[in-house]
Amino acid sequence: MAAVVSHALAAVIRDVFGKLEDKRLRDMAGNCLMSTLDTTVRWVEGDEPFVITGDISAMWLRDSSSQVEPYVRFVKEDAVLRALIAGVIRRQVSYILQDPYANAFNEGPNHIMGFPHDITDKNPWVFERKFELDSLCHPLRLWWMYWRVSGDGTMFTPDMRSAIRSIIDVMKMEQDHAARSSYSFQRLYAPSSDTLVRTGKGSSVGVTGMVWSGFRPSDDACQYHYLIPAQMFAVVSLGMLAELFEVGFDDEEEVRRAMSLKADIEKGIAQHATVNHDRFGGIWAYEVDGLEGHLLMDDANVPSLLSLPYLGYCAPDHPQYLRTRQFVLSRDNPYFYSGKFGAGVGSPHTPKNRFWPIAVIMQALTSTSDAEKAACIDILVRTDADTGLMHESIDADDPNQFSRPWFAWANSLFAELMLRSLGVEPIIEMPVGVQAGA
Repeated sequence: MAAVVSHALAAVIRDVFGKLEDKRLRDMAGNCLMSTLDTTVRWVEGDEPFVITGDISAMWLRDSSSQVEPYVRFVKEDAVLRALIAGVIRRQVSYILQDPYANAFNEGPNHIMGFPHDITDKNPWVFERKFELDSLCHPLRLWWMYWRVSGDGTMFTPDMRSAIRSIIDVMKMEQDHAARSSYSFQRLYAPSSDTLVRTGKGSSVGVTGMVWSGFRPSDDACQYHYLIPAQMFAVVSLGMLAELFEVGFDDEEEVRRAMSLKADIEKGIAQHATVNHDRFGGIWAYEVDGLEGHLLMDDANVPSLLSLPYLGYCAPDHPQYLRTRQFVLSRDNPYFYSGKFGAGVGSPHTPKNRFWPIAVIMQALTSTSDAEKAACIDILVRTDADTGLMHESIDADDPNQFSRPWFAWANSLFAELMLRSLGVEPIIEMPVGVQAGA
C-alpha cells in the first residue's frame, strides 16, 4: 500500500487529540484516525483506491463507507482525502452497477477470492453476494455527505445516475420478494447463519411496503426479513437519494419514485415495527415478517436500533427510541453482555459474553449524558488489550480475548467519537426521520 500524507489528519492529531491529557487515550485516538488511510487503502488502477476492511482483503460497501466517513469533513482543505473519498465513491458506483445485491467485492474480477461455491448468480467481481439492505444505504449516506461538504459536481456522472436508479429498482422489487424477486442465496455445508432457508429464498413474509433483506449488517441471515433498523436507515437514505437526484440530475420522475418508496417504508414501519414489551412498553422490534412474527433483540452492527439517532432517523430524546434504548442496554436484549471489564451490545455473529466496541461507541454517540459518554470511552480504553486499537468483539470478563485485531470500521468510528467529544462538529446535521415528540 502506497504511503500518503494527510496534512488535515496530522493537524487533528497535533491540535485536537493533543489536548487529551491521558497519553493512552491520545495515542489510541490518533491510531484509530489514521487506521483506514494508513493500513487499508490500496491505490490501484492509476491511483484509484480499493479499501479493504482490515484483516479481510475485500471491499464491503458498508464498511468502506463508514471507514472513510470521518475524513469527509476535511475534503475541502485536504487534496489527499478528497481524492480518497471521490475515488471510493467511483468504485462503489461501479460495484453497484456490477451487482446491486452483493455486499462485498474483489479488487478485480477474481473468482478465487470470496465464496465461489455459493449458490446464487455469479459475478467475478463479487466477493460475497449476501443481500443486505444497509449495503445500499451506507454508500448513499457517504455520497450525500461528500456532496454537501465538497460541492463537487463532478461526482454526478452517468454511472452514478444508473447506480442510483438501480438502487431504487432493487428496493422496489424487494417490497414483494416472493412474487417479484429472482434473488436467492445458499451456502452449503456452512452454519445456518450463512445461508437462507427454503432453497435460498428465506422465510415467508407478508407484503408490507417495507424492503426485504436477506442478511443483517453482521452478514448473518435474518430470521424475519424486514430488518427494522435497516428500514429506518432506508427512510433517511432515500431522502438523501432524492436530493442527489434533484440537484445532480434534475430528474423529477426519479425523485418521485424515491419519495414514494420512502413513504411506503414509513407506512410499513408504522404498521408493523412496534411491539408492546412487558417491562418497557411500546418499543421497536429488530425484525418482523409482516405476518405477526417479530424478534426482540439488537445487534452491535450498524444499522442497529441503538444507532437510530446517529443515522438520522430520530432525535436522541424520541420517546419510543428511549424506551427501545432501555431494552437494548438491558439483559432483556439477549445480546447485551456485562462483565468485570465492561458492558455493551454483542452479536450472534460472535461468541457469548462478548460485547462489540462498535456498539459501545454507538452508545456514546447517541447518548445525551456526558457521564454515560465518558463511561463508554473509559470502557474502550481499558479493553484494548494494549493494542491501541479497537477490535470486533471483546470478552466482558477478559479483554485479552477478542476477535479481529485489525478492524478498520471500529477504528474509524472511535475516531469519530473522539472528534465529537473534543468539540469537532458532526460532518453535517443529519435529517431527522421522525419528530422528537412522536
